[in-house]
Amino acid sequence: MLKQKSTRINRFSAATNRQHQRVFVDNGVEGLPSIYASRLNFYSTPPPAEITIEEFETYALDRLQVLKTLETASLRNRHGPEFKKQVEQALEKHLPLKSNQSQSRNLLEERRKDHISHFVLRLAYCRSEDLRAWFLRQECALFKYRFEQETLDEKKRFVSSLNLSWSIVEQDEKNELLDKLAACTVWKAGKTAQAARDMVRNETYFKVDFEKVPDLINRRAVYIAQGKAYVPMSEQISIVMDEFRAKLSAALEATSKALPRMEEDERLKPILMNVEKQYIGKDYGGTSAAGGTVRASDVDQLIRQHAPLCMSNMHASLRADKHLRHGGRMQYGLFLKAIGLSVEEALIFWRTAFTNHTDDKFQKEYSYNIRHNYGLEGKRVSYSAYNCMKIISGNPPSTGDHHGCPFRHFSQGSLESKLYSERIGTVYVNEIMNLVRDRHYQVACTRFFEVTHSQYGENSKIDTIEHPNQYYEASKRLAKESSENNEEAMDVDR
Repeated sequence: MLKQKSTRINRFSAATNRQHQRVFVDNGVEGLPSIYASRLNFYSTPPPAEITIEEFETYALDRLQVLKTLETASLRNRHGPEFKKQVEQALEKHLPLKSNQSQSRNLLEERRKDHISHFVLRLAYCRSEDLRAWFLRQECALFKYRFEQETLDEKKRFVSSLNLSWSIVEQDEKNELLDKLAACTVWKAGKTAQAARDMVRNETYFKVDFEKVPDLINRRAVYIAQGKAYVPMSEQISIVMDEFRAKLSAALEATSKALPRMEEDERLKPILMNVEKQYIGKDYGGTSAAGGTVRASDVDQLIRQHAPLCMSNMHASLRADKHLRHGGRMQYGLFLKAIGLSVEEALIFWRTAFTNHTDDKFQKEYSYNIRHNYGLEGKRVSYSAYNCMKIISGNPPSTGDHHGCPFRHFSQGSLESKLYSERIGTVYVNEIMNLVRDRHYQVACTRFFEVTHSQYGENSKIDTIEHPNQYYEASKRLAKESSENNEEAMDVDR
């Protein structure tokens, strides 16, 4: 059951102006302890009990942060301890899920949140084939990570609860196949055929259809006979993952067919339609109407040294054309506001940039909009700078426009030329272009940052860019730290 709290207003549901209403869903199985006996979950049963609208949204956003962290870590080739550290930090912050051995008091609540958040994102990401593929890929990665962290006893207990159609290889059959099973194990046992045979004797084997373990077949890690693969317990993750993937894929297809009925509820529809577009990071420029330390005369240098590609592209177009259309003025103007350009300096900057216009025309057509962005006109709302998702998913630029995201909206030829003009080597250009072709625009922007700031060494490695002003601040911080270190070195030399 879904219900809305009357004490707190959700930004999506508030738009409907409907409160204290409930939406009923299948309550599934009663009894939380049995459902959440393990922190591993195949999500075969919908969440039980009541779910508030607030939980519906915030739980989904928290899980989305974890899934995006997994995607980013994979795209950026994080491995071993580095991968584990990055994922663990995201899980601890957004979706903690402790083991039974921890004896935490929050086990049920953590597992309830995990359960609910999965089903909300399943609803949000079932509407197209691309979204389903992305969600399936990231959920499989999350499940695999969690499965690998569990103890052997917990794995056995969880797998036995699934009632999967695997048959355990009896001891007599294992003895008959001992040499053949050992031949598939010798690389793992390490040294001798005898060590491999000893490993087989001490290992539990499952017999499954061979098409369920293509990765093990590719590695020649299993023996195959009469259409069956003999899978050791140590490779159990492969067949568990195959079952998880198959069940979730089928569930996504079924959910997509039932989605129109869910969208009849006007409180849920905005969440489901927009959850993947939400930005929950730092708010840039939305709190102050007039303060700032950046002068109009500073902008050229600051943009050249620290701005992301989207802003430097608009700045170059502004200087060349002495004009920007409305979309560009909004995106670029709010960015400048957020870096510290006061309203007085903004009026000076735009007036000197629009040299083809008379003072009278500038005052009539542009001055009001600039002051409006700073909350000094109209509704007196101080607007925030656009985040990456807003720019990427917003109105695309048409002929004569220069707003948008270069990684999303430039043609491949234009983007390649732009990257080469930034003196980026061919290897890095190809790497960035591959990310763009796979539609990982923010990761491509992050890689662009790292390549263009490589002089700062390991310090140039940053979290995925989610906001142009995040890029700007990171660039300024690196420059400042480098300058301070150089000054300290000079003092030591003296």
